[in-house]
Amino acid sequence: MQYKLKSVKSPRVKGKTVLLRADLDVPFKNGKVEDETRLNAWFETLDYLVRSGAKVIIAGHLGRPNGQEEELSLKPIVNIIAKRINSKPIQTTLNDFKAWKLAENVFILENLRFFSQEEENNEEFSKKLVGLADIYVNDAFASSHRAHASIVGVTKFIPSFAGLHLLKEVEVLSKILENPKRPLCVIIGGAKIETKLPLVSKMHNFADFVLVGGEIAENTKVLLRVQHEKLSGKRSMLLVADLTEGGKDITQKSAENFLQVAQHADTIIWNGPMGLIEEKEFEKATAILAEGLVSLKAYKIVGGGDTIAFLKRHNLIEKFDFASTGGGAMLEFLAGIKLPGLLVLE
Repeated sequence: MQYKLKSVKSPRVKGKTVLLRADLDVPFKNGKVEDETRLNAWFETLDYLVRSGAKVIIAGHLGRPNGQEEELSLKPIVNIIAKRINSKPIQTTLNDFKAWKLAENVFILENLRFFSQEEENNEEFSKKLVGLADIYVNDAFASSHRAHASIVGVTKFIPSFAGLHLLKEVEVLSKILENPKRPLCVIIGGAKIETKLPLVSKMHNFADFVLVGGEIAENTKVLLRVQHEKLSGKRSMLLVADLTEGGKDITQKSAENFLQVAQHADTIIWNGPMGLIEEKEFEKATAILAEGLVSLKAYKIVGGGDTIAFLKRHNLIEKFDFASTGGGAMLEFLAGIKLPGLLVLE
């Protein structure tokens, strides 16, 4: 699938007021940011825009708030960004949006998901956002599979472009989608694996090996296997992990089985931890898998905030060839699903 995206380096962007949709949805616990990978990703675009004379209004979301929950305010993230550019944030408002001024030409809006209209892709809300700027730039690949106001809605009203990191994500993942080195192994984990079932099914026709771990109910395991057997034209072998007695991790044997299969791959794609890694006693299988994968010679891609945060804690992230900021977005892209946030930038 080829996307022909308009780049932020277009002359039309220079010197304008830009609404920059950024990945602000970082791993967050007890009011603290646990990993800054997603913040690092779009900083090159911010730097480029500022150097090109633009005024930049950064927008994004954190978590899944139910209304305006103080614990999901972007203030801790604002403080990190302010520190990076050596400024002190000043609270302000922009067109009735709560915001912070970081510099004369850099602002950041409060959590967009404090407004239900964001996820509804409400047209009036989109117009209110574009009322802040002349140009829209999306550098939030991890949210580009969502048809939300700040991803899709705003592009109807002002010229829209792709940020530098988003362009890099599309370039790398397109090569994998179009001509991967085979055998290709896809490892899918994480919580609520049921929501990923359609993606698992699509992977049967793309990957040579599909390994499924994470929080898997017994009935889901049966469903996965039945779906796999019914598929016509499938090319993959499916392996579904067993859970430990408490159900919060996969068994050591399953992790070892995954590695035995992965050893035969020339390309490995991994999204989602194997256990409840927020609690140290349930990260054993994820650690076994991670340490085993980095020793393999295959081309390795990892995606998803929790998985990347885990690998960084264990000093393993540098041993992967590419880290995608997207979890669900990466899987959907590789499953051949057209991402709404990319289509509108063509």
